[in-house]
Amino acid sequence: MRRGMWGDDLDAIYRVSRSGVIRTAELARLGVSNSAVHTRCRVGGPWQRILPGVILLRNGQPTPRQRSIAALMLSGDESLLTGRSAMSEYGYRTHAGDVQVLIPIDRRVQSVGFVTVERTIRLPEPEIRNGLRCAPLPRALLDAARRCKALDPTRALIAEVVQRGDVSVRELAKELEAGSSRGSALPRVVLREVNANVHSVPEVHARKLWQRSGLPEMLFNHEIRDADGDFIAIPDGWIDSVAFAWDIDSLEWHAAPTDYKRTVERRTRMQNAGIIVLPTVPSALRTDSDRVIEDLRAHYRLAQSRPRPHVFARSRWVKLDETG
Repeated sequence: MRRGMWGDDLDAIYRVSRSGVIRTAELARLGVSNSAVHTRCRVGGPWQRILPGVILLRNGQPTPRQRSIAALMLSGDESLLTGRSAMSEYGYRTHAGDVQVLIPIDRRVQSVGFVTVERTIRLPEPEIRNGLRCAPLPRALLDAARRCKALDPTRALIAEVVQRGDVSVRELAKELEAGSSRGSALPRVVLREVNANVHSVPEVHARKLWQRSGLPEMLFNHEIRDADGDFIAIPDGWIDSVAFAWDIDSLEWHAAPTDYKRTVERRTRMQNAGIIVLPTVPSALRTDSDRVIEDLRAHYRLAQSRPRPHVFARSRWVKLDETG
């Protein structure tokens, strides 16, 4: 496109861009002068400069995808999305915060605006997600977890990915050991909890109440099967010696009719198999913990009072010390 002719075909510029994001160097190649870029990026203009050397070909807030594209353009061809920005490309809903990128240790790109740049000697092989270069999910997840400031957000972040089955405890343990120790304290705590089969924030609180109850060992999120090996359910908590199940009620926690229907069906299957089931709403774990502990003890005594049904439990998760 000859210098000065680009204004006759703005659509051609957009087609060269990525979702409306383009480098100033590319605009120069298309014949757009620096003064023209400056004029169009003035306050109220049709374009905006969202990062040094990176232009958004519209005004208004950039979308999360446009922010990610701009961050990669700023950081260079070897850069990768990581953290929550990469997780969103893997299909996880994450809040719109800074865009984390990884670059080789010898690059000198600096964090700026909404971009957090991390230089690393462990630059992983990229995975292309929706056309963007991303760190593998275990790395992206732990990079996001290292930036969490409290346990509950860290728990929720890691537990969701493990529950989906997209990443194993073994993979996360290996990645955590191989990476920097900076910011790793909370992820390490959560991995120990997840390895104990505690998968959500309410279940973490539930585990603490069980520890206060003085009851025998409780298994978390184990499969329960009948004498023929047929699947019955996966209760949140299980005391195997008396076949006692503790179920954290999904009506309040999941707030979805289909989830509640599955909860009721699971509870019915357990009761039909002779299992004593205690349902508890998540809010009670925080606001009425003494009553919950009394309910646990009462249902345990009830389970003790009848013959134990022929059911058994088995773990669904790998142990952290099996990292091989």
